[in-house]
Amino acid sequence: MKANAIYIARRQALVEQLPENSVVWVASGEERIRNRDVEYDFRPASDFFYLTGFTEPDAVLMLKKQAGNVSTGLFLRPKDSEKEVWQGRRLGVEFAPRQLNIDQAWDISELIDEGCALLTGIENVYVSFSELSEWTETLADWVAQHKANSRKGDEAIKTIADLDSVLHEMRLIKSKAEIEIMRQAARVSVQGHLSAMKSVASEKFEYQVQADIENTFKQHGSPRVAFNSIVASGENACVLHYTENNAKIQNGNLVLVDAGAEFGGYAGDITSTFPANGHFTKPQAAVYEWVLAAQQAVIDRVRPGVLFEELQQVAIEKITTGLVELGILSGKVSVLIEDEAYKPFYMHGVSHWLGMDVHDVGAYKVAGQSRPLQAGMVLTVEPGLYLPKSSTDVPESYRGMGIRIEDDVLVTETGCDVLTVGMPRRVTEIERWMAANRG
Repeated sequence: MKANAIYIARRQALVEQLPENSVVWVASGEERIRNRDVEYDFRPASDFFYLTGFTEPDAVLMLKKQAGNVSTGLFLRPKDSEKEVWQGRRLGVEFAPRQLNIDQAWDISELIDEGCALLTGIENVYVSFSELSEWTETLADWVAQHKANSRKGDEAIKTIADLDSVLHEMRLIKSKAEIEIMRQAARVSVQGHLSAMKSVASEKFEYQVQADIENTFKQHGSPRVAFNSIVASGENACVLHYTENNAKIQNGNLVLVDAGAEFGGYAGDITSTFPANGHFTKPQAAVYEWVLAAQQAVIDRVRPGVLFEELQQVAIEKITTGLVELGILSGKVSVLIEDEAYKPFYMHGVSHWLGMDVHDVGAYKVAGQSRPLQAGMVLTVEPGLYLPKSSTDVPESYRGMGIRIEDDVLVTETGCDVLTVGMPRRVTEIERWMAANRG
């Protein structure tokens, strides 16, 4: 299916779920100023890109369902030869309908007046409640005008509804086309991690490894990272969202890399942990293998019908068993789990949805109950163990290390498919790979 046809189909599928006399508004977002006349790199809001494939800022999509018809419109920046010299080419109002397969386009400066006119006879207005603060003033003006006109016999807006509950459910289940893009995002992400394993060395700085990762992403066609890269050596790995990446890597350190490439608007998300000098110590290997065992146990559990919360339960059981075997905890595993004795060492969830956003949209519970997995969902599997030097009740040989292992997993009709293939994972595989590929 051609790109425009995909976006047309998505818009149609969205509108079909809405009642008659409804309008949808979705904005691409605005450019943000970094300093003076320099902007931050712009990325369109994921919902907007999902429905249009259009990447310019200051654009708003309108979808209308009325009198048995569906119409689409786009408000966007006009052509401006002077500004395009400085800021880059614009699609423009004239070319938008043909290029994007929409019915009509307007200058973004006309949004307030034309948008209000488009709501004539409309009862239901859908916007993302996560962006409601950005719509509040405009919606209030539109509602007020239509309330005033209702005295003349016009239908007034009756409902302002949350688009997220409909659109985000669509985004949660990936199509074949989306899965192929996510496979590529995963492949590029794997190459970045392999570059880190190849280039890492004692006495290097974390940011130098980060540079190798992100250069590889770019070389493979990724326009940007999917999130801020984490390169954490030694005890820095015990800080879950460590992004300073400025420490010197010491001989004997483990290095935890949590990084992913964005490709075609979709995120990769991998965490790998490996020794800076290419060789695990026995304590490092022992902890690592338990984290890997937990990850594999969770992956083995992923299939349609399994409740999302079951994945965390599997991880907790395996991690707690490992903590007992390592001599970090003592007692009966079931009692330790009930007491949450594992939490000082494993404090995060084992999974999150993955898609256009690295922590992608979609509810984890439905009607208050944990959601069953369905084919087409993509999620991460990422158990970890974190043993800071301050943990004086932990055997000294384990202190100061943080280990997390993360892969991207597609739920299939019969089980699951790991998208992030190609990463050496077992201790012996990592040591062999690093020995063969480092200079």
